Amino acid sequence: MSRTSIERPPLVVVALGGNAIQDPDGDDTVASDFARTTESAAHLVELAVSAPCRLVITHGNGPQVGNHLLRAEVAHEAGHLPSLPLDVCVADTQGGMGYMLQQCLGEEFLARGVAVSVVTVVTQTVVDRDDPAFGQPSKPVGHVIHDASKLDELRDQGWVLIEDKRRDGWRRVVASPDPLEIVEAAAIATMVEDGIVVIAAGGGGIPVAHDAGEISLTGVSAVVDKDLASALLAIDLRADGFVILTDVDKVKLGFGTSEERSIEELSVAEAREHLAAGEFPPGSMGPKIEAVCRYVQATSRPGSIGPLAEVAAALEPGFGTRIVP
Repeated sequence: MSRTSIERPPLVVVALGGNAIQDPDGDDTVASDFARTTESAAHLVELAVSAPCRLVITHGNGPQVGNHLLRAEVAHEAGHLPSLPLDVCVADTQGGMGYMLQQCLGEEFLARGVAVSVVTVVTQTVVDRDDPAFGQPSKPVGHVIHDASKLDELRDQGWVLIEDKRRDGWRRVVASPDPLEIVEAAAIATMVEDGIVVIAAGGGGIPVAHDAGEISLTGVSAVVDKDLASALLAIDLRADGFVILTDVDKVKLGFGTSEERSIEELSVAEAREHLAAGEFPPGSMGPKIEAVCRYVQATSRPGSIGPLAEVAAALEPGFGTRIVP
């Protein structure tokens, strides 16, 4: 996907957080989700038009897949309905969230007089069944639980909970194995070549694995980190840029302390040094730093972490925090 002429704008993979579709401080109705997604779509289309660039968009699903899983568990207990495995919940949220993004992006492009097709690809991500992450759940899903009196009851139901000090509560966590392969990467590349804006690898992709000695794939109970999966997809597509959008203006060192400071730029070596020192928590900024480092190492191109509201300037100096070779 390297640039071969001025008629081929750069290809940028943009990773949205689940909060770009659901307002963490608002209600969680479908109408509210569409309103939030419409705002996010306006920022993304501004990037595509003003840069200009071709877009592949990925997204998280932490709050949504947790809600979907809880809904399925309650329905199973109360209504004798079949339970839904976690991989199917990921697939369901991919479809629903992709639908919202696809519609809102299409409407925004249309409003700007840009003729482009937007397509959602239900994407599978290969993981290793023996990944140690299956024994160490770490991926937060669902909403923050603020009522400590509910914790024992939830643990009795099999939930693994960790404290989220930043949001003053607790989160349910599930296994998050390392992504090894994006199954539909070649199909996504073909769509990009045809000028289609692609939404892919939603929620990190549906986690699937090979059985011993088999080439077929089956789903596994996990949620793949969307930033790591997005980096893998960006590498596969030979993307010219990789941007992870979050709710902070820049990456911080000493986050939440009196020595907190914003970082404009880090080399891969510096980023990994801070990562090893525990500066970036595994449940939040850590995977984002690791994901950009992987992309930069594989492509020798810089990647960025920055705020959704400023994504129109994502290819310009000063946006967020850049990680460079």
